[in-house]
Amino acid sequence: MNSDMSVKIAGIVLKNPVITASGTFGYGKEHAEYVDLNQIGAITVKGTSMQEWKGNEVPRIAETYGGMLNSIGLQNPGIDKVIEEDIPFLRKYDTKIIINICGHTMQEYVFVAEKADSCDIDLIELNISCPNVEDGGIAFGNNPKITEKIVSTIKRSISKPLIVKLSPEASDIVEIAKVAEASGADAVSLINTFRGMKIDVKNKKAVLGKKIGGFSGPAIKPIAVRMVYEVCNAVNIPVIGMGGISGAEDALEFIMVGAEAIEIGTANLYNPFATVETVAGIQRYMNDNHITCLEQIRGII
Repeated sequence: MNSDMSVKIAGIVLKNPVITASGTFGYGKEHAEYVDLNQIGAITVKGTSMQEWKGNEVPRIAETYGGMLNSIGLQNPGIDKVIEEDIPFLRKYDTKIIINICGHTMQEYVFVAEKADSCDIDLIELNISCPNVEDGGIAFGNNPKITEKIVSTIKRSISKPLIVKLSPEASDIVEIAKVAEASGADAVSLINTFRGMKIDVKNKKAVLGKKIGGFSGPAIKPIAVRMVYEVCNAVNIPVIGMGGISGAEDALEFIMVGAEAIEIGTANLYNPFATVETVAGIQRYMNDNHITCLEQIRGII
């Protein structure tokens, strides 16, 4: 008999704790031919803005030791097209839907949030931490006062549960998490990428077109686990952990330090089966160790 893997985030029950991270799973269609989307706890669609964003100049991706750099720039078709074409596709599957929203200004964030709130999704993830877009999320996520303003404003504008995605480059991520909670966040997710660079020494230039990109992958996992641990011990809302997760053992580390659920990002890009393999691995671990529900191991560290 399989153990109960279900988790609850702001009243929304997920069949298991595995969620796809925004920007690494497209809109689900791209992976549907490889994996059964019904097996995933929730799917987070790409960061979505008020209007179409073209993204950054190429090259946008560079492999590095222990991970990768990306400078996609939140390329997306805009909220109206996502609601019209992508959400109906995902609704055919037995999985929860999270829409990640982004913007350059407070007004843009509110517009996208209200649109997202009116469509058939389950949760909204507020991206105040993406380091890829100038004048965008990084400024919102690094300043406690601005974090308070944007979270409280968005929360007043929507009825669906709000997840606030945090930047690891904030001077004090625990403080930002506390501010998000006090401002009405129903959950927080962390961590996003670190800004990094890679240089082509032969041609004497930066590898990425924008020079700086977001660093993610296995190398950031120990830092991510530590930050999730600290935030879990500081807030009373659900914490969704991410950062370098490539399999069940990684995911269990985050759960054991207190995460309610986890998100898989970079691993989706080199292993399209990462999500379903992680689900199966957590189930196997629970069965082998006679764990009936995740609450028995959550926060045991």
